[in-house]
Amino acid sequence: MGVRPPDSGNSESPDVVEFGIAAVDDRLDLDGLSYPVDVAELREQYGSVEIPYTASGRTTDMTTVLKRVEAREFDSKRELLNELHPVFEEMRASASSSIIGQLRALVPF
Repeated sequence: MGVRPPDSGNSESPDVVEFGIAAVDDRLDLDGLSYPVDVAELREQYGSVEIPYTASGRTTDMTTVLKRVEAREFDSKRELLNELHPVFEEMRASASSSIIGQLRALVPF
């Protein structure tokens, strides 16, 4: 997922704030992996990489995300992203339903 950040007049700011599987696809070299790939290999390569899961920038590491995925092996990049998607959606939903999450939603970037 991605959303446009508010315009601050700074031409160096990104056009889109990426989070969830869009951020995974952007930050990790998933095309460079040799499929099928298992969770242990992904954890070894990318476990400490922080991935934003909300538009406001809340992050989690890939180890945490991979622990919540049911599949243990992925035959393709598409399959991997499809398995990661519900985990990020659940994290995003729980962050926005908390009191802190609701307060953050009221405050602009």
